[in-house]
Amino acid sequence: MAIASYNHKLNQLIKTDVKGQICDRTFIAHYHIPAADAIAADTDYILASTVLGEGVTTIAAEDIDAQPLTPRVVTITGNAATVAGNVELKGKDANKNEITDTIAANGAATVEGTKAFAELTEIKLPAAVDAADEISVGISDAFGIPYKLPYNTVFAILNNATPTSVASSNFSITDLSANYINPTAALAGKDIDVYLLV
Repeated sequence: MAIASYNHKLNQLIKTDVKGQICDRTFIAHYHIPAADAIAADTDYILASTVLGEGVTTIAAEDIDAQPLTPRVVTITGNAATVAGNVELKGKDANKNEITDTIAANGAATVEGTKAFAELTEIKLPAAVDAADEISVGISDAFGIPYKLPYNTVFAILNNATPTSVASSNFSITDLSANYINPTAALAGKDIDVYLLV
């Protein structure tokens, strides 16, 4: 069993070459996601395309098709240009804290949320505009990291290959679920190694 020897939040200091001047000590963390958990983005992974009703449709936890294998940012996708309204998501972050996200449907477009869910416990779908309107819920390429960061200190490698840059990433010093990175190279069942300064 590995022992965590360091706590990056203890405000540890190191000397500099300037007398009387000190700096915060920074640690390099390595976070690994195995290929089996780094599956490709999938627009109906969490909930298959579901016909919208006359009012709000509530999907309970037991009716959700699948859960993220590692914290992932959720997406919604409509089946037609008429699809509109808010999809309300409830679930938990990697620390099992309850979180919510609201994603506005935009016709047949795939729209990403702003939180990395480790688990979904409830989904509320909006009322239909047209009787044939449907919405599916899936996962994006964006995945959560196990740190609260004030800004981007991340360096990512996919499939033991060339480092990848990140796009549409987000960082928060207060909300764990709002810390996620979205590599420009698509996830496709490839090992992910993330190196970051904490």
